[in-house]
Amino acid sequence: MTPNQLARLIKKLDPHLPISDSFETEMPGGRAEQKRAWYSSQRQHWLGWLTEYKGPGAYDRKEPGGRDAEFVYNHIVNPKMLIWLAEAVGAPRGRLLRAKKAALSAGPRMQAMSAAIRGEFPYSYIETLLKANAPRRVSGTRNGS
Repeated sequence: MTPNQLARLIKKLDPHLPISDSFETEMPGGRAEQKRAWYSSQRQHWLGWLTEYKGPGAYDRKEPGGRDAEFVYNHIVNPKMLIWLAEAVGAPRGRLLRAKKAALSAGPRMQAMSAAIRGEFPYSYIETLLKANAPRRVSGTRNGS
């Protein structure tokens, strides 16, 4: 899957969900960071990140372009983006709560929190859920209608 394909699927997901929204406020500095952010949801954050992925973007990436969605997912250092994506694609509630607890227990470093979430939700699992939830085209129409 390419970053553009991932973005097309993410555009269709709910922007605000209960577990990921609560995670944002519970993590260290969560409320203050929400007020300063340029995005209003983690969906918008993902789409901004992916839109600029072919260049250095706002994050001054060192090796822009030519990467697949798995590379992108595995290099996100924002646990809020990761847990939102897992919830948005339909990961089970119990597993989401385990990932949230593991991330909050990992300490204040974003890298450690992100690793904790990826430990529960490796890219292959997320990709399977993304593909399972993707709208299907049947006879040239969406969802068989």
